[in-house]
Amino acid sequence: MAEKEFKSAAALRYRPEQDAAPRVTASGRGRMAEKIIEVAAANDVPVVADPDLAELLAALDLEMEIPPALYRAVAEVLVYLYRLDTPAAKS
Repeated sequence: MAEKEFKSAAALRYRPEQDAAPRVTASGRGRMAEKIIEVAAANDVPVVADPDLAELLAALDLEMEIPPALYRAVAEVLVYLYRLDTPAAKS
């Protein structure tokens, strides 16, 4: 099986008690994107493949809250991840 090539990747953090919206904590293209994916995998952090969203997030500055135009797309990813983390999804 061929290795996946990640053009862009971004990591988000959301702390509702501190943040109005999720923040970009890491982003990059090419080798940096591959490293972000590797670190996520090594730490059992789920990865969602969405090249278009990753490209948009990678263009943002680090620690920047995502802009309102991306709220819906990021919310869909968060809902998907939340469902993965529920007991019903694990059984």
